[in-house]
Amino acid sequence: MRLPAWLLPLWLLPLWLLSRATGLRGRTPGGLRAFVVPHSHMDVGWVYTVQESMHAYAANVYTSVTEELNRGKQRKFIAVEQEFFRLWWSRVATDTQKHQVHQLVKEGRLEFIIGGQVMHDEAVTHIDDQILQLTEGHGFLYETFGIRPEFSWHVDPFGASAATPTLFALAGFNAHLISRIDYDLKEDMQKAKELQFVWRGSPSLAESQEIFTHVMDQYSYCTPSHVPFSNRSGFYWNGVALFPNPPGDGVYPNMSVPVTDASLSLYAQTMVANIKERAAWFRTQDVLWPWGCDKQFFNSSVQFANMDPLLAYINNHSEEFGVTVEYATVGDYFHAVYDRDVTWSIRNQQDFLPYSTGPFQSWTGFYTSRSSLKGIARRASSHLYAGESMFTQYVRKNPQGPLSKPESLEQLQKLRWAVSEVQHHDGITGTESPKAKKKEELQAGVSDRDSGTPGSEVEPCAVVYNPLAWTITTFVTVTIHSPGVIVLDEFGHPVPAQIQNSTVSQSTYDLYILATIEGLSYRRYYIKTTNKFKEAHQESTSVARVFHFGRKSEKSSHYSGKRLFPVTNKCYSILMDQDTNLMHSITERESNQTVQVTQQFLEYKVNADLEYGPISDNYLFTPDGSAVQASDVVGLEIVAGKLVTEIRQYFYRNFTVKDYTYAAYSRIYNIPEGYDAKLLCHRIEQEYRVGPLELNREAVLRTSTDLNSHQVLYTDNNGYQMQRRTYKAYVNNTVARNYYPMVQTAFIEDNSTRLVLLSERSHGVSSQGNGQIEVMLHRRLWNNFEWDQNYNLTLNDTSVVRPTFWLLLGPKPITTALYHMSRMALEHRPVVIFGELTINDQMPPGYVQKDAPALPSNLHLQILSVPGWQYSSNHTKHLQSLQKGHRKESGPDLNRVLLRICHLYEAGEDPDLSQPVTVNLKSLLQSLGTVASVEERSLTGTWDVKDLNRWKWKTARLEGQDFHRSSRTPLGNSTFILHPKEIKTFFVYFQEQ
Repeated sequence: MRLPAWLLPLWLLPLWLLSRATGLRGRTPGGLRAFVVPHSHMDVGWVYTVQESMHAYAANVYTSVTEELNRGKQRKFIAVEQEFFRLWWSRVATDTQKHQVHQLVKEGRLEFIIGGQVMHDEAVTHIDDQILQLTEGHGFLYETFGIRPEFSWHVDPFGASAATPTLFALAGFNAHLISRIDYDLKEDMQKAKELQFVWRGSPSLAESQEIFTHVMDQYSYCTPSHVPFSNRSGFYWNGVALFPNPPGDGVYPNMSVPVTDASLSLYAQTMVANIKERAAWFRTQDVLWPWGCDKQFFNSSVQFANMDPLLAYINNHSEEFGVTVEYATVGDYFHAVYDRDVTWSIRNQQDFLPYSTGPFQSWTGFYTSRSSLKGIARRASSHLYAGESMFTQYVRKNPQGPLSKPESLEQLQKLRWAVSEVQHHDGITGTESPKAKKKEELQAGVSDRDSGTPGSEVEPCAVVYNPLAWTITTFVTVTIHSPGVIVLDEFGHPVPAQIQNSTVSQSTYDLYILATIEGLSYRRYYIKTTNKFKEAHQESTSVARVFHFGRKSEKSSHYSGKRLFPVTNKCYSILMDQDTNLMHSITERESNQTVQVTQQFLEYKVNADLEYGPISDNYLFTPDGSAVQASDVVGLEIVAGKLVTEIRQYFYRNFTVKDYTYAAYSRIYNIPEGYDAKLLCHRIEQEYRVGPLELNREAVLRTSTDLNSHQVLYTDNNGYQMQRRTYKAYVNNTVARNYYPMVQTAFIEDNSTRLVLLSERSHGVSSQGNGQIEVMLHRRLWNNFEWDQNYNLTLNDTSVVRPTFWLLLGPKPITTALYHMSRMALEHRPVVIFGELTINDQMPPGYVQKDAPALPSNLHLQILSVPGWQYSSNHTKHLQSLQKGHRKESGPDLNRVLLRICHLYEAGEDPDLSQPVTVNLKSLLQSLGTVASVEERSLTGTWDVKDLNRWKWKTARLEGQDFHRSSRTPLGNSTFILHPKEIKTFFVYFQEQ
C-alpha cells in the first residue's frame, strides 16, 4: 500500500519493532509501557496479484511466523486480512502447522484482527459489500477456531468513514483503530492528545453502537525506517520481499544491520526515543508500537532473533530508559488502555474524509479512478445479492429438486470470495496496477442467450427476477433485431412495451417492457413476432419517433432561454433550450416548483511533469485550475414514445469534428393507469457515455441550478448515512480538497427544494459553486513520477465508461420519502435472463409466484442466503466440537438461513418513515416454509446477541443526552422491532418438510 507522501522516499523501508523482554511482564513505576505488535501489512492485490504475492512472500509469512512463535513463548503476532491466511491454510499448511496455529490462537499469541476477507476501503465501498467480506472472514475464523475478532486494524484505507465504527460495533468489536486522516488534522490532534475518543458514528444509533477509536500517530502502522547509525532499513532485519521469486540463499535486499554487542545500545536508544516521542501524543502511559510494515515477516526467524535481545536489553535498563517493552497483540494494548481510569471525549457522526498527506496531495482522485472496475464490482455484488435469495428459495421450496445444491452453493461461494476480494483498499479504489484489460461492464442484468433445442418449437422469453423485498414497477430492456413484436405475460395478456432505436447499435432496437414484479419473485414475458404490425402496436406495443434538432453552440447565451420546448410526464416537465440544445429547467408538477437546471461536461487539466509542479495519479487529484468546458457544440435528438421519452445529447469539441466525446441520454416515463408510478414517474434516468479522454484530463458533469444551497453538499458514507459537507477554502488545492466520495447518493438543497443524484457506482463529487453539484466521471492520466512509473500507477485509462444516474427533484418531503427506495431500486435492478425457451420448458399458462416475502418501504432486506457454515450456533457446543477435533464432512449445512434487515431512515428524517417497525419473521418468510426457530445474531453471525457484551468506555455524559438503546428482547420468539438505522441479523431455521 502506498505510504503517506511525506514517507515516500522511505516507502520500501518497513518500520521498527518493539517487544517485551523474556519473562518480564510488568512496567517501571511511573514509566512508559510499550506494546510491540509484530505484523505484516499484506495487500490483497495492488501492484502484484494474489497469486504472485502468495508465491513471493505471503505464504512464507504464515509458515515462518508459526515456526518462530513456537520457538519463543514470549513472541506474538497479529494476522489481519483472511484472504492470504485462508489460502495458506487450505493449500500450504501441514497438519502439524494447523495444530500449532490452533494452540497459538488458544494461548492468545496469534491474534486475528478485523478478521474480514480483506481490509476494505472506506470511501468507495458499499456497506452491504463491507458486511459481506467481513462475514466471509468471520465465518471461516469461527468455524475453524471458535474465535470472534474483537478489534479492528484499519490502518491503510485512504480516509475513515463514519459508517465503519458502527459496522464494527455491530460485529461485536470493543475497539477500532484507524490511521489515515488529513495530515493537518492529525497534527492538531497529536498536539492536543486527542487521537483517542469514543466514536458515535451513527446519529440514530448513537450510544448504543459507539466504539472506542484510536488514531495512529504520524508514524502510522510502520516503525520509522531510518536509524541514525545505518543507511539500511531500520528495524527490518529480513529486508525487502523479492518478486517474482524468493532468493534461493535467503539473502534479501536492504536487510538491516544485525543486533550485536556493537549495535545493541544504538538500536535501544533509537527505539526508546521513538517510544517517548509517540507517548507524548497520547493520554496514558501505554504506547502502541507497531513492528512491521508492507510485506514483512516473510523471514520471521531473522526478525525475532534480532528483536528478542533488543527488548531484553531495554527491559534490563528500564530504570535508565523509563520504558518497558513487551511483545503484544492489539488486544493486549486495548485491554491496558481500557483498564485505565480515563474519561474519553465523544466524537459525533463526522467522518475523516477527504484525506490529504500534504497541501497538494489530496487523495480524492481514487473516488473515480478506473470507473469501469467500480461499475463491474457493484454489478457483480448486485448479481450475487439476487443469486443468494434465488438459491435460498430454491433450497426451501424444492428440497428434492434436480439442481445440485452443494455445487450451486459452491458457485455462490466463489462469487462471495470475488466480491469480497475487490473491496480491498487497493481494489475497487482503482489504485492497483492493472494486469489485464477489463470490459467496461458486465451485461446489464442479461445473461448469455440460450439457443434453445435444435429443431424444437421455441420463442424468445425474458425471465425477470426482482431481488428486492418490495413490489416494484419498472421498465426492463432487452435488445431485439426487428420492431415487429408484441409482449405477452404468463396469462397471454399483452404487456405495455415500447420499441426504439438503440443507442448502442444502429442495427438493433431497444425493447422497453413495463413490468410489475412482487418482491423476491420473477415474471416471464414472451416476445412474439407478428404480421399484424399496426394492430399489435395500437394494442400494447408502440414505436417511438425520433426528432432531430441538429448541432448548436453551447455558447449561444445571447439567445438562450428564448426558445424553449417541454419534455414531460406526470411528474416532471423538462424545458430544453433550442438555441443551445441544453437543459434549461425542470418543474416538479405536483408542487409546481421550477428549478433552473443546466448540465454540462467539463474537464480539469492536470500537470504531468514533476519539474513543473504537483501531479494527479491513481490516488491524487491535483488540477491545474478550474474546470473548462469540454465541448463547444451539442447535438440533440428527442425519442418520443407513449411510455418512454428520451433526450439524447451529443457533445462535440467543435463543429468540424465528426465524433463526439460525450453523450447523455435522459429518460422519463409515462405510466398507464393501473400501475404504481410512485418511483418510476419521480425520476429522470440519465446514462452517460464518456471517453476516450485526451491525456491528462479529468472529466466531470456539472449540474448548475438556481437553488440557494450556500455551497453545502450532502454525500453518503457507504450507502448507509449522509454527511453534510460545507465548502472550505484552503491556501492550496482548494478544488481537490472539496471533493468527497459518493457511493450511492449526493444532493443539494435550499429551504424548500432538493436535487438528488443516485448512482450505481462510486464517484468523486463536489459543489464548486452555489447551487452546483459536479460528479467526476472519468480520468485519464500520465506523469513522470518514478514511483508511479515503476508500478504502473499513472492511470492511462483509455476506456469508454457508461455510468448511470437517477435524478430526483422536488420538495424535500417528497424526495425524502422516495430517495431511499429509489437508490435501492437502482442498486438492485431486476435480473433479466433473455433467451429462447422450448414450448415444453415453459411454465403453464397463468403461473406466477405467490406469497412472496414483502417488507414495508422503510426496511431493506440486506441478505437472504444459505451461508453453508457447519458450526453449531451454540457457542459451548461449537467449542466442545473443536476441542474434540470433530469437523463435519457431510457437506454444507443447507438448513440454516441467514437473514439481515436494515431500517433505511435516520431518526427524525421523515415523520412516518422514520418510525420503528415491527417485523414478524414467521409471517415474512411463510412462503419458504414454517419457521421453527429464530436466533438474533451479531452483524456477521458469530455471536448470539444475548451473549454479546461489548466494553463500555467511560465518557463524559452531557446534560440532556438521552440516547436510544436498541432492545434485544423480541416481542415474541419471532417478532422484532427495528428502530431507525438499525441493522438486525438472524439465523432462521425451518421445520423439516
